[in-house]
Amino acid sequence: MDIEELQTFVEVADAGGVSPAALRLGVSKSIVSRRLFRLEAELGVQLLARTTRGAALTEAGATFRDYAARVCAEIDVAKETILPAGDLRGRLRVAVPLSFGQTHFAPILAEMARRHPQLQIHTCYSDRFVDLITEGYDCAIRVGYLQDSNLIARRVGPLYGKLVASPDYIKAHGSPETPEELVAHEALMQGTEAWQLMDGDEIITVRPQGRFKADNGPALVAAAAAGLGIAYLPDCLTHEYIASGALVPVMTHYPPPPAAAYVIRPPGQHPARKIRVLTELLIEYCEPPPHLAPAPFR
Repeated sequence: MDIEELQTFVEVADAGGVSPAALRLGVSKSIVSRRLFRLEAELGVQLLARTTRGAALTEAGATFRDYAARVCAEIDVAKETILPAGDLRGRLRVAVPLSFGQTHFAPILAEMARRHPQLQIHTCYSDRFVDLITEGYDCAIRVGYLQDSNLIARRVGPLYGKLVASPDYIKAHGSPETPEELVAHEALMQGTEAWQLMDGDEIITVRPQGRFKADNGPALVAAAAAGLGIAYLPDCLTHEYIASGALVPVMTHYPPPPAAAYVIRPPGQHPARKIRVLTELLIEYCEPPPHLAPAPFR
């Protein structure tokens, strides 16, 4: 059985159609369709039900997909095992946060590409929540506080933050001193998230309110500097603004608990070596500077 046919079937099953699978694989839709036809002919069963909206797994296809995915993963591990030490090939699809991802993680991915010229690295920069399995990513870099899930996480570096506001906002509205006072202020948020603060060793959860929301950190920094409210942001986004006086820390007696940057991957017994190499490089790069500020490669 052709491994390319199995890989193509898994991509179509996970992407939900021939067109998105072809885009992931970097081949034409006709090639994807031919591989699927050959695989179904060899097995003698229909794996996918084609519709105008894409492709849905049949009962047989749903069963076969899990076996095919495991076979493909084992083949990838086998290929990596016999490669010369340090040599990486194939493709690595990574989802990276847009907020400071381009400035802090992009140089690391570029360095990985430089060290491994046979490796293809495809990166998506977005602050939206990326479904690794459904969208076909090998791993993601995520920052902050992790939600419970069946994904496997590896911490690669610390992330510190604080509450900040502009001097103009504080002059007009005052500076909150307690979590109770904070809820009366304009908060700059990504959505309806809760903010966690430390009161000694105790974590306090606050649900602030505000009229200005944005789906990425740099936009919230700009809003805070413009005097629109109080923002809860990582130091790596605000330290230059604080150094210039455009922003000042508020509620310093109730700091946010330390967060971290993580590499997240789908569940599996053995991570691909390309993910392990990326993780090690991120640890090398991110661990020394406590706020994830760039540092020269050693």
